[in-house]
Amino acid sequence: MNKSYHNPVLLNETVDGLAIREDGVYVDVTFGGGGHSCEILKRLGPNGKLYAFDQDEDALANAIDDDRFVLINENFRYIKRFLRFYGVKQVDGILGDFGVSSHQFDEAERGFSTRFDADLDMRMSKKNALSAYDVVNEYEQKELRMVLSLYGELRNAPKIARLIAEAREKSPIETTSQLKEVLKSLLPKHKEQKILAQIYQAIRIEVNQEVEVLKEFLLQTPELLPEGGRLSLISYHSLEDRLVKRFIRSGMFEGEPEKDMYGNIDVPFKKVGKLIIPSADEIKENNRARSAKLRIAERI
Repeated sequence: MNKSYHNPVLLNETVDGLAIREDGVYVDVTFGGGGHSCEILKRLGPNGKLYAFDQDEDALANAIDDDRFVLINENFRYIKRFLRFYGVKQVDGILGDFGVSSHQFDEAERGFSTRFDADLDMRMSKKNALSAYDVVNEYEQKELRMVLSLYGELRNAPKIARLIAEAREKSPIETTSQLKEVLKSLLPKHKEQKILAQIYQAIRIEVNQEVEVLKEFLLQTPELLPEGGRLSLISYHSLEDRLVKRFIRSGMFEGEPEKDMYGNIDVPFKKVGKLIIPSADEIKENNRARSAKLRIAERI
């Protein structure tokens, strides 16, 4: 486990949620520094198997030397396709720790953090064609406003989009410091970091198609998990958490499932236990855990 790359959040609670069988087959769709994967491997017997996904090429350096482990350098939106490549049609549990890794935040040149000046990038994989530069400089003002409103939940999204559109007409906005300079009139000192974090979040989610990826992934899980199989999923912002919560409850993202003549609904999962959040001690040790929400579900 590489804690300097990413300190795993809710480590024991998340792996406990999988109810691991020694000879089971499991998937960690957000490998990162390998923290959750290492804990899963500790609980597996010699015949167990763990497949892990991470689209970030940097994560490959953390691969675990264990015959029971396979690291797949791909986006987890393709989970079913790549598991089938390895001859796997069903697994016993799937773990996901969504969002940005500590490594991605701490690598200044990636452009994820408000702390550093860097090129507008924010790609979780260098293979992605779309970057933050493209979103900021090439999206129409209306599109930009929608991204900021929907993914950053910013009330003043129209003003932010207008300022960006006006500034880029004079010259491209190429770096994070240039973006801050463009927006400085909307960044009061006491709220500067909070507003910037929301703006960065919105752009990052758009760049990496995080909402679409999460939806595509969740829709594949009922087929991948047999009865009794587990989902153990950590979300960090309300958009993700609402999608996970709603899917666990209804198997849908919008609307309500149909009822039969007796008023029963056919849903793929049942929730296990209550929402789990980090303890005060964990947040003190790892401040990035403060917004984490863990939801566990079982296939029925």
